Amino acid sequence: MTKIYLDNAATTRVCEPAAQKALQMMTETYGNPSSLHTMGFEAEREMTAARQAVADKLGVSPGEIYFTSGGTEANNLAIFGAVKRNSRWGKRIVTTAIEHPSVKNVMEQLEKDGFQVEYLMPDAQGHILPEQVEQAITDDTILVSMMLVNNETGVRLPVEAAATAIKRKKFHTLLHVDAIQAFGKLAVRPSRMGIDLMSISSHKIHGPKGAGALYVSGSGKLPSRVFGGGQEKELRPGTEPLPAIAGFGAAAAALPEASVLEKHFGQLNEFLREQLEQMEEVVIHSPKDAVPYILSFSVSGIRAETMLHFLASKEVFVSSGSACSKAKPSHVLTAMGLSPVLVQSSLRVSFSRFTTKEEISEFVSALKQGTKQLVKKS
Repeated sequence: MTKIYLDNAATTRVCEPAAQKALQMMTETYGNPSSLHTMGFEAEREMTAARQAVADKLGVSPGEIYFTSGGTEANNLAIFGAVKRNSRWGKRIVTTAIEHPSVKNVMEQLEKDGFQVEYLMPDAQGHILPEQVEQAITDDTILVSMMLVNNETGVRLPVEAAATAIKRKKFHTLLHVDAIQAFGKLAVRPSRMGIDLMSISSHKIHGPKGAGALYVSGSGKLPSRVFGGGQEKELRPGTEPLPAIAGFGAAAAALPEASVLEKHFGQLNEFLREQLEQMEEVVIHSPKDAVPYILSFSVSGIRAETMLHFLASKEVFVSSGSACSKAKPSHVLTAMGLSPVLVQSSLRVSFSRFTTKEEISEFVSALKQGTKQLVKKS
């Protein structure tokens, strides 16, 4: 039985160029990039090449890319570093109620530390409106942090509106964007978008787990929070995990153009929506203007974990929302005002560039079979 993997917002299969590069780093070019000998220099060249590959995809200078262990660490470094840098200007932070736990939980900790955090609420379709962001940014706002693409619904957030408001008001506010779900699928150019800090991750773009990056603009320089050697300009010291970093660079270099991906994802999304709309038990949560590679919906009356287990028995793999939430009820869908029944039955399908229409057809077939069998049991 062939596996149908449709949980690419959680993680992706490592692509061949990234896997080969990581293996090379572990078995051939395994020197420490900080070592002052030939093998160290070879390792350092590979890390420089990976930094350049990631920078090229973002349209930024390689000196503005800091490697991390993943998206969670990048988000933590950005947010804690930004508030430490800007704390003399105020204590106010603006974020949204639909952020990933690696941002949401940081904000909750900052509230305990005495910072004032305003959580912008989404509308019924998951949108955060530009005027909400505009009104929330005041002269004592030191940081705005929001994701570019929501990891559960695929809704795109108005980060450009935040950048415009900050620039117009001429405040000391820094703009951090969690672009972990956007990088590699959309054309993301932080310097053109007015973004000071941006987090991205390797394993969302067919690279190895254990690597991510933080873009820090020249004007967004952060104080260190971790101390050790001088790696990553002392922002994130420690011996670099070169197999993961080099694999990340190879995965970034292998990414197709965003326009090609948009067409591919759009066709898959349209096909899946057409199939789901024919099922009376299904309620689709992702609005039609969401990015096309994520689609959230519920099968009314069937708890998500029950359907997930059924689908897994058919070698079909989707998710019930953010993998980092550990099966807790979705705070994103709850913030949108969905009923507990719909929240508890929500499923998320997410595509990769390797997903095919045939796989979508097999998923829909399994979903229909599960709906028929599980509704009878309930």
